[in-house]
Amino acid sequence: MTRQGGAGAGGAAPGTPIRIVDVETARSSILSRRRHDADYPPALLRGLERRFGARTTPEQAVARIVEEVRSGGAAALARWTAELDGVEDLDPRVHAAELQQALDGLPGALRRALLRSVERVREFHRRQPVASWTTHELGGTLGQRVIPIRRVGIYVPGGSAPLPSSLIMAAIPARVAGVEEVVVCTPPRPHPTILAAARLCEVDEVYQAGGAQAIAAMAHGTEAIAPVDKIVGAGNLFVTLAKRQVYGLVGIDGLAGPTETLVIADETADPAWAAADLLAQAEHDVLATAILLTPSREVAEAVQREVERRLADIDRREQVESSLTHQSGIVVTPDIETAVALANDFGAEHLCLSVADAERWAEQVTSAGGVFVGEHSCEVLGDYVAGPSHIMPTGGTARFASPVNVLDFVKISSVIALDAETSAALAPLAAEIARAESLTSHAAAADLRSGGDDV
Repeated sequence: MTRQGGAGAGGAAPGTPIRIVDVETARSSILSRRRHDADYPPALLRGLERRFGARTTPEQAVARIVEEVRSGGAAALARWTAELDGVEDLDPRVHAAELQQALDGLPGALRRALLRSVERVREFHRRQPVASWTTHELGGTLGQRVIPIRRVGIYVPGGSAPLPSSLIMAAIPARVAGVEEVVVCTPPRPHPTILAAARLCEVDEVYQAGGAQAIAAMAHGTEAIAPVDKIVGAGNLFVTLAKRQVYGLVGIDGLAGPTETLVIADETADPAWAAADLLAQAEHDVLATAILLTPSREVAEAVQREVERRLADIDRREQVESSLTHQSGIVVTPDIETAVALANDFGAEHLCLSVADAERWAEQVTSAGGVFVGEHSCEVLGDYVAGPSHIMPTGGTARFASPVNVLDFVKISSVIALDAETSAALAPLAAEIARAESLTSHAAAADLRSGGDDV
């Protein structure tokens, strides 16, 4: 979505795609949470029409793939892998020896970095309080049992760059939770770093399967891939639509949208650091959102200049410029309090506080997937090595959803073991409520526990 800058709202300096806008303009553009489910690019729709032979929406295409894999199993998975990934006669299973070979072949520095990431993510999630409990103070025994999910599937995107970090951020919390079987699906011919990360995380199974067909295979199972109980991990549009369609048969972590970062900065912030953080976010995707909120016009203009300067030598420049031009911006706010209020309304995946007294302002944040407190806590460290999982809620779902954590990989069973005295005392109360609901068989079952006496 393109913003209207104008003289009153500021604008982009020559050669700089990121605009400076006022709060009113931002609310109606880059900070808006309009739904765009049906706004698919014409090129995408034309491609689906060519491939499926008729005018087809992404939802319809995914529904067809999911149903064919459900009914056709391994043969359908192989057919769609050949059709969509151009790989035929593929053994979908990546065997343990291949994982070890990939790990052995890693450069030493990268291996040490991945290992440190695994260690920090594990140590962080081990500190999460997740425990069964019981009480004997309410008559008999009441409590909750925390039970690990038995089998979890993790989708790891392929795309233009390998993402071993995405595997680590899902697999390690699952392992900490006690998941018995961790399964990974990733598009065919996976990069060695993904396989090496799978070995470091000690996953049980790795399969070369991508897109909606991989989600369908994990949900429904094939002759080669046993079905899972829950699927986690981000992917492209088709992966997200497939997760939506299989939800209910399996659990999912959420429906990921384009990634997003809000940076709140005051006059104490380093404009070069803020610009670097915005560019790092824009690097993800043309639909990625990178927004700076600041009460300082001077900071806004300094960051804008830094973005322009850094763009000259940046990789993926076309993609970054698209993100900055259409999804991103710099918003001049009256004060930090307004910036925090805007951030809470937006519910960003990542919220970075590059302000004086950052810890105090962090206490005012109510909606964010991750809060990065102070300039030294940049999002990039959170992406890889800080500790919390980087799989965070997008699209404003931080208003009600959480980052992937140990609780995503367990289920809770309530335990009710009342003693006879408590049961007899509670039964008349239950019967009274049941009769009010016109559920007479419920009332009768309760009455039997109290000898049939009326309250």
